[in-house]
Amino acid sequence: MILDSLAHCSDYTSLHPLFSAAFDYLRRFDPSTPDGRYELDGKRLYTQVQRYDTAPEETKRWEAHRVYADIQFIVAGREQMLYAPVEGLRSSIPYNEVKDVEKYHDEGVANATPLIVPPGSFCVFLPQDGHKPGCMIIHPEPVVKVVIKVRMHE
Repeated sequence: MILDSLAHCSDYTSLHPLFSAAFDYLRRFDPSTPDGRYELDGKRLYTQVQRYDTAPEETKRWEAHRVYADIQFIVAGREQMLYAPVEGLRSSIPYNEVKDVEKYHDEGVANATPLIVPPGSFCVFLPQDGHKPGCMIIHPEPVVKVVIKVRMHE
């Protein structure tokens, strides 16, 4: 898991060959882009633009992916994301290969790390990183977020 400002994204481009293109997209992102999915490099690299209000932590679910890493970038607003190693989580909805997601129970997550993500910052969640995004900090607030999905293996 990585939490940093987009100003420092060049420090992470060597982690994966597609990270450079992902961060290039974020640096040029137009906030007026409508919500939806946009392919950047076919199924290897795509983005999801989202607008929503953050919500109480207990209404959100833990998740993890096996094929894709998430780069979750906050354009406007701020939210809390929770992180915990996936091996410490207990499955609640089995892995869905089509959606590349497994959901997990809240119970027993003793080592969760809360991350406050302000505008202009991003989190990278790799396949071993359980995460619970979209949580409010103090009260619900509107967020504009770009999630870039990076295929980790061919």
